[in-house]
Amino acid sequence: MGFRWVFAVALLSLTAVADGERRNKNAYAAMMYMGTPRDYEFYVATRVMMRSLINLDVQADLVVIASIDVPLRWVRAMELEDGIKVVRVENLHNPYTDKSDRFKLTMNKIYAWSLVDYDRVVMLDADNLFLQNTDELFQCGQFCAVFINPCIFHTGLFVLQPSMEVFKDMLHQIEIETPNPDGADQGFIGGYFSDLLDMPMFHLPANGTKLNGNYRLPLGYQMDASYYYLKLRWNIPCGPNSVITFPGAVWLKPWYWWSWPVLPLGFSWHEQRRKTLGYGAEMPMVMIEAVLYLGIIAITRLARPNFSKLCYRRTDKSVMAYHAGLKFLAMVTILAAYVIPFFIIPHTIHPLVGWSLYLLGSFALCSIAINAFLLPTLAVATPCLGILGALLVMACPWYKDGVVRALSTFAYAFCASPLLLVSYNKVVAALQVSLEREAFLPSRLSESPPPPGFNKLY
Repeated sequence: MGFRWVFAVALLSLTAVADGERRNKNAYAAMMYMGTPRDYEFYVATRVMMRSLINLDVQADLVVIASIDVPLRWVRAMELEDGIKVVRVENLHNPYTDKSDRFKLTMNKIYAWSLVDYDRVVMLDADNLFLQNTDELFQCGQFCAVFINPCIFHTGLFVLQPSMEVFKDMLHQIEIETPNPDGADQGFIGGYFSDLLDMPMFHLPANGTKLNGNYRLPLGYQMDASYYYLKLRWNIPCGPNSVITFPGAVWLKPWYWWSWPVLPLGFSWHEQRRKTLGYGAEMPMVMIEAVLYLGIIAITRLARPNFSKLCYRRTDKSVMAYHAGLKFLAMVTILAAYVIPFFIIPHTIHPLVGWSLYLLGSFALCSIAINAFLLPTLAVATPCLGILGALLVMACPWYKDGVVRALSTFAYAFCASPLLLVSYNKVVAALQVSLEREAFLPSRLSESPPPPGFNKLY
């Protein structure tokens, strides 16, 4: 699709904002597009961020630049439930996709410059956690951003003055494939405003006027979460400590239930969600899974005698191959018990609910192996107990700093590893005893006495 058509669609999409919907002269904006395995998670994150801004009583419109393939039910939810202005746009073609398919639609972010009905726009990524009102940013200049990297500013939050001239020039730069180091919006916008490092620092004007020119924003407007994990507190003297951002690994974004207590700030994000959007969308699935897991525990326990006969049944095949296959099946069943629940729990549920459901699910699926192969319960469930202990160690709120916390976690892992080894040996021994007992059952017409100790675990 040519840029002329994209430009026309942008103008048509922005008409709704111009025709009486705008309440304020400034806006907080975010973008939303489809095509990744994490679309729903980013949709939830965007809504939580926008609702948190409402709770902070910001004096600005809330705008989401959504591609036309974003589901209509999501658009309606944001408009009717959150009061967000949704601007529908065509996806911009990214000629740099050979460098990074992960960011192939992030060029949609430059639509922010086409929001010309606003004086200033604060453009946001969904992984921002607001601690306080930041409306003073609307007094910044034509472009302002934070250098969380010593030499590269971050595009997770920046201030801009909308301009159709700049927007069209950006479209042209993309069309001619201006060099872009990462193939995403970060590299493109960083190259477009390559002189920002030499610009002065933003200081709030005393008379409430808007500044002209480009400015660097203090670090407190875009605090990298990794700074917190070193001291387990904020120690940034330059800036208001207003916004936290979570760059880096996608699977450790704060909205995933497993991010806490691995990353302590994940709990802060979920507390913000609990107070704003809530968890109504995920709770039915959570309740269904909980009932299912409890049912598995009950059924496998009641069916234990018949269940075990399915595994330890007579066979005319090679005894060694049969025993090896049975042991392998038992170990795979136990491993699957600890893996499967991780993937089927709703990803954006509260961490306390998520971890509780994970432990319940793991124990429920472990009960299948316990009752089918007649294994010792405590030995099979030892990883469950170990995970619970690790969570308690990481969640302890009395650590002096992040280094002590990390050392404590490593010390716990070191002390717990021998217990895991002992449990593994007990499981293997139990399997061997059960197999030997089956071999010496009277029904096998064997007159040899059972091996010593085969009843030891029973």
